[in-house]
Formats: sequence, C-alpha cells, structure tokens
Amino acid sequence: MNCLLWFFYGLPIVHPNSTLVLTINGIGLVIEGAYIIIFIIYAAKNTRWKMLGVLAIQAAFMAAVVAGVLVGAHTHEKRSRIVGILCVIFGSIMYASPLTIMGKVIRTKSVEYMPFFLLLVNFLNGLCWTGYALIKFDIYITIPNALGTIFGLIQLILYGYYYRSTPKKGKNVELPTVLTRNAVTSGNVSVTIEK
Repeated sequence: MNCLLWFFYGLPIVHPNSTLVLTINGIGLVIEGAYIIIFIIYAAKNTRWKMLGVLAIQAAFMAAVVAGVLVGAHTHEKRSRIVGILCVIFGSIMYASPLTIMGKVIRTKSVEYMPFFLLLVNFLNGLCWTGYALIKFDIYITIPNALGTIFGLIQLILYGYYYRSTPKKGKNVELPTVLTRNAVTSGNVSVTIEK
C-alpha cells in the first residue's frame, strides 16, 4: 500500500517533477507484485483466499483515493497535499512496524528476532530519502523518512546494546547411540564393539 501511494504521489497529475519517486516506487511495485504472485501460487487454499481478500480491500481503498483526488482536487497543490498526507501516514506506519519487536528484545535481552542487515538497510533507506527530501524540500517525503531514520537509529542502538547478551546458537551434533551386547568404556570415551 505504501509503495502504491508513493507511486501515485509521484505521477505528474499529482506532484509534477517527481520522477525519482515515481520510478523507484514503480520498480518497488513490480518487485512486490512478483512476491505476492509467488506467495499466492504456493500458499494453502485458505491462506490464498485471505490474501486475495486483503488485496481486494487495498485495491478498493486505492481506487477510492485515486477517484477522490482526481475528481475532488483540481490543482497540483491540493492533490499533492491529500496524497502527501496519506503517504506520511502509511510511510510512518511502515517505518514504525519493526518497533513492535523492541519490547520482546528488551524482555528477552536477545536480538534473535531483529535481523541486523534489515535494520541497517531500513536506517539507510530513511537517511537517503530524508536527504533527497531536504534537497527538494518536500515536507511529505521528509516527515516519514526522518521518522524512519530516527526509528532505524533507535533499533540499531538497541541491537548494539543487546547483541552480546543474545545466546549464540551452537552447532550441537548429537550422535546416535548404538546399543549392542559388548561395550568397552575407557574414561570418558565409550567404544562399542559389534559382532
């Protein structure tokens, strides 16, 4: 939904001269579409129908937004404001969603469920888009991405704080025990002789 709203925001009929926003979110839509198609192909029947229901709700919402903006707002400024506010809301939700795991990290003192590279890329993405938004001074791009940069930095700090207390997953290999009639034991080593 977030990518679709930003794509709409970047269209010349809404916010002229936003080629970068349009192209990057257009590529994002193609990639996300491929993921969704693969998911739907391989999902269980019940899950597939639930996902198609969610997609239908999102499509209806997006169609209502597009129709409302194009019919109700007749200037680029008004269209940019309406779609921009929606983009701020959904962009902020997107960046804030990983924050839900922070409580679990603090309770368990483990970063097992916080993948470092995802946190890093999330932070860098917010930083790059904030820089772009400040160059063009587009407040609608600045707000969610500045929040994303802050949220990403908080998560990276939390990761660094709890990284050492996270239990390491060792590769414990347990060999099968063979029970036979004759076993010879020497100290801590057990040797089994089969006949």
